[in-house]
Amino acid sequence: RWHILMYSAGTGITIRQSTRLTFAMLFASNFLPTTIGGDVVRLAGAIRLGFDQAISVASLVVDRLVGMTGMAMALFFDLPDFIHYVTNSPVKESMVIPWFSPLADKILGFLHGLTQALKVWLRKPRSLLGALAFTWVHMLCTFSTVWLLLRGMGEDIPFWSVMGLWSATYFVTLLPISINGLGVQELAMTYFYVAIGGISPSSGLTLALLMRVLQMIASLPGALFIPDIIAGKK
Repeated sequence: RWHILMYSAGTGITIRQSTRLTFAMLFASNFLPTTIGGDVVRLAGAIRLGFDQAISVASLVVDRLVGMTGMAMALFFDLPDFIHYVTNSPVKESMVIPWFSPLADKILGFLHGLTQALKVWLRKPRSLLGALAFTWVHMLCTFSTVWLLLRGMGEDIPFWSVMGLWSATYFVTLLPISINGLGVQELAMTYFYVAIGGISPSSGLTLALLMRVLQMIASLPGALFIPDIIAGKK
């Protein structure tokens, strides 16, 4: 996704460079605040490799926007269950206020500052559509992983529910209150999949821990690329 945005902006970035920077970002995210802390490393790496600073910053913003757009689209697949839960839960007020009010403010503030960043890519809609397509490829892989893990635990939950509940978890994890969403992701995932998805609490906790471990394992190759990126090796 990010490679398409950078390449379409005329930076000449290669697949090798974008792959190294992305893995470095994923690894660094394990030690930085919120789920987007690793973008600082990706930006620093891009500048170190000689790419235009303004384009690099804008591409990261648009990259996140495209990712959020994909997740927002997936959220609608389970929207009826969310509406049913919120309107029928005896604790609906306590759920809506802490989870969604600050989250809505964060999203609105994020969208408000995107006008300048989008100008480069609004003239190239094909690159935006390509980035969104790769977003869905990544999302479907994640959703399939969650669905297969739940099936292995004996939980029968529709695939579209997995999509919507993971998307809700993603947006809650954006709140800047922990390192890489640690604890926030696990709490939100367990809450949503148990309260709305109807799985058992033990399965919810197990799923949350397994997804965290898998994400950390997948990020480990990034440790190999960080020294070369710091050194500015192309």
